[in-house]
Amino acid sequence: MTPDTVRPAGIRSDYAVDRGLSRTDLAPDWYTQFDRWFADAVAAGLPEPNAMMLATADATGRPSGRTVLLKGYDERGLVFFTNYGSRKGSEALANPYASLVFPWFPMSRQVVVCGAVEPVDRAETEEYFASRPRGSRLGAWASPQSRVLPDRETLDTSFRAVVDRFGDQGPIPPPPHWGGLRVVPETVEFWQGRTSRLHDRLRYRRGDEQGWIIERLAP
Repeated sequence: MTPDTVRPAGIRSDYAVDRGLSRTDLAPDWYTQFDRWFADAVAAGLPEPNAMMLATADATGRPSGRTVLLKGYDERGLVFFTNYGSRKGSEALANPYASLVFPWFPMSRQVVVCGAVEPVDRAETEEYFASRPRGSRLGAWASPQSRVLPDRETLDTSFRAVVDRFGDQGPIPPPPHWGGLRVVPETVEFWQGRTSRLHDRLRYRRGDEQGWIIERLAP
């Protein structure tokens, strides 16, 4: 028989956090507060603190999720880059709403973002693409992301063709089907784990002229 420590229902840990999260701890806007927590995650040495779960849905409302990397954020929203023809890209463009989750479990923290999706300016895509390692830029041209491949050799052959095309040096422009997407927050929840599953959940909700409304949610 499988021991309880291996069964999902038997795996649990309490979030023994001495300090919770109160309204007075928060910045007046989600961006400043996210900037603080992101800096904390980086300083704590978390592996890939910019990794986030991205949830999208197709035109019929069927959801899908995956982990992607945050590549920029400011007051306008949070940006990631992708092949627009990929599953996430096509869903985000057909049904332009998404959710992001930053699972900073070693710190007993999560951030959950929900909002609309919009393409970033092409100049922003070009600037970021130029900063990528050369292999990553070549890979963006070689991979028909999310499409079915008959075998690995098909992908390797495509990559070799791209290497022959662009060579070992010189500029590589971003593919026309590749670029950035920005999630424009409508709500941003900051979650701090507490004991007995009585976690602190404080959410920024976009208001009108008054700016951001901050609400406490029941755990």
